[in-house]
Amino acid sequence: MSTLEIKDLHVSVDTEDGPKEILKGVALTIKDGETHAIMGPNGSGKSTLAYSIAGHPKYTVTGGTVTLDGEDVLAMSVDERARAGLFLAMQYPVEVPGVSVSNFLRTAKTAIDGEAPKLRTWVKDVNAALQRANLDPSFSQRSVNEGFSGGEKKRHEIAQLELLDPKVAVLDETDSGLDIDALKVVSQGVNRFAEAGDKGVLLITHYTRILRYIKPDFVHVFVDGKIAEEGGSELADQLEAEGYDKYTRAAV
Repeated sequence: MSTLEIKDLHVSVDTEDGPKEILKGVALTIKDGETHAIMGPNGSGKSTLAYSIAGHPKYTVTGGTVTLDGEDVLAMSVDERARAGLFLAMQYPVEVPGVSVSNFLRTAKTAIDGEAPKLRTWVKDVNAALQRANLDPSFSQRSVNEGFSGGEKKRHEIAQLELLDPKVAVLDETDSGLDIDALKVVSQGVNRFAEAGDKGVLLITHYTRILRYIKPDFVHVFVDGKIAEEGGSELADQLEAEGYDKYTRAAV
């Protein structure tokens, strides 16, 4: 079993006026086979949680713990976290001019597994993953995210997810900027990953539309750097109808 456990996590960022606390005591446990959705208004700290788990240097953990299968994630470098089984799909994937998708994927796979995949089977695996993400095989020769549409960036990340095969996937607004067709493709990819049974998913989103295609086991309402409410998938329907107003008012 794989378990990502977050206990009393406090995170701050440096501002012109000094350190500002963003996360104010987050507690969350994601076990394999579980899909968790985090929803909340802009500025509530959802992305800060994702980047803190991944080890972004902009964010300073000032308290609490994050463990994966009992191992201290916060003591790991970013690459060690990836090798341990963590995966982050970013809200705004960065461009990497001059590095082809093919080379990027093979280098990442080699770094995570500790050995290079066999070329013949790897090419087949990459082409199959791209096809399932509704991307043409020629896509592998393009520079990473350079000139990609929003849908191509997010579908490329789903292909990465499939090929790198982590224990826990953290998906930061992976539905952002997607049309309905791309949303369905991305959702199908997340569901394929989740249905493996031994995987955990932390899905961060503003809107319930992706939750029509990805059914979360747990929904967490994030407000002012904390979890304000928790429930099952029915909580997402409640948020769709009522919004976040009662939670934001309570946090003031």
